[in-house]
Amino acid sequence: MNKKFYITTPIYYPSANFHIGHCYTTIAADAIARFKRLEGFDVFFQTGTDEHGAKIAQKANEAGVTPKEYVDKIIENAKDLWASLDISYDYFIRTTDEQHIKGVQAIFKKLYDQGDIYKGEYKGLYCTPCESFWTNSQLIDGKCPDCGREVKEVTEEAYFFRLSKYQDKLIELYDKNPNFILPLTRKNELVNNFIKPGLEDLCVSRTSVKWGILVDFDPSHVVYVWIDALSNYITSLGYPDEDAPLFKKYWPADIHLVGKEITRFHAIIWPALLMALGIDTPKQVFGHGWLVINGGKISKSLGNYKDPREYIDVYGIDAVRYFVLREVPFGADGTFSEEALINRTNADLVNNLGNLFNRTVSMAHKYFNGKIENKDVLEDYDKSLIDSVNDLDKILNEKMDGLKINEALEELFDIFRKCNKYIDEATPWVLAKDEEKKDRLETVLYNLLESIRVATVYLQAYLPDTAGKIFKVLNTDKTSYEFNTFNKDNKYNLNEPIHLFDRIEVK
Repeated sequence: MNKKFYITTPIYYPSANFHIGHCYTTIAADAIARFKRLEGFDVFFQTGTDEHGAKIAQKANEAGVTPKEYVDKIIENAKDLWASLDISYDYFIRTTDEQHIKGVQAIFKKLYDQGDIYKGEYKGLYCTPCESFWTNSQLIDGKCPDCGREVKEVTEEAYFFRLSKYQDKLIELYDKNPNFILPLTRKNELVNNFIKPGLEDLCVSRTSVKWGILVDFDPSHVVYVWIDALSNYITSLGYPDEDAPLFKKYWPADIHLVGKEITRFHAIIWPALLMALGIDTPKQVFGHGWLVINGGKISKSLGNYKDPREYIDVYGIDAVRYFVLREVPFGADGTFSEEALINRTNADLVNNLGNLFNRTVSMAHKYFNGKIENKDVLEDYDKSLIDSVNDLDKILNEKMDGLKINEALEELFDIFRKCNKYIDEATPWVLAKDEEKKDRLETVLYNLLESIRVATVYLQAYLPDTAGKIFKVLNTDKTSYEFNTFNKDNKYNLNEPIHLFDRIEVK
């Protein structure tokens, strides 16, 4: 297989308090990865946890355990959440993995030996929650521009990465690869706010923080977060061994999918580090927007936090996945609410897809005992539906290649709407009253079943649980991408109909 695709999410701070906003990136990445697999790509989808730093050390101290004991205890929470959402990652990396630790130490030493890292003294403004240094000009109302919390002035010995050295090369990268940073608004923000004012060298070690990867040639220092965290994308592949099979196979990454608040780290610091290492930069960094509640962030202190598994338990996996993928144009900010989730579920999943599937299968059982063949008795309007089904591949590929995930889902669900309209036009309940129209009736039901089957081939990328249920009832093995067009010669021997989605009553 020649087609390779490597997609990553950021590695997350291991927490017992993941919220729906944390799930946004990972659900989107999962849909992209599943779609690429459908197309026949050899996909490597990576996520993981960022387990070093002052925040972890503080939490562990409060819990009376070592930092490693603390993260080991809560790491399963992240894995359980992704399992709850049916996330199909191929590799879960932890920054406490031995392979990662050795890789980061080797990267740091290489950059130091070639003069891209040097020792100095850092004096600046530091945000502990974000583990970020800021200049006065970057603060907003004297506070961290990312999280809005207080910063403190720190002075300590530190190693620095010569980020300023790579400013012109970064501009050249952006100019030669106009889609390297998407959406374009993110690129404009980075160029205007960080590149044009002039890049400063980057602090890449700490002496005041003890929980981290030791600089092996100077163990009074630990590697500061961004060399540690960002390097996960290549240490997981076996780097610094450039002949490692996974590294040779999958690097450079096709896309780093990140939240907009960390786009600058991935689109400025990360490619500069890779340039210094002499290896390829990723092909694209996509910084999506946030899911917010009532225009504000999701947090326990604001009283709007719920564990995502609470929504899953009440509404189902695919209702949550569908809302996150469908509701918001990917790249923009979007609002999450249970009311909106319920409305979207009832309108699209219950009324459109669920109702279509249930009544189509029920009519097939009622009129033909669930055994349907194509009698090819066609009317003019049949062609419109069949053509729409056969156009799906081109349309969905264009949408997904452009990361317009919500538009892809809209196109897919438009097929189900057209199927419902087709039922109204064909009136199978009227045809059933006329014995001479029996072949036409069977043709209508065949057209519906085959249209649903083709659409469900693609639905697997977005709602895998629902797609599996549909295929089980259709009793078909034609579920892969090679069967993604309308086939006039299939035969159906259906299993009993099921309710895919129950209508949610608003209390």
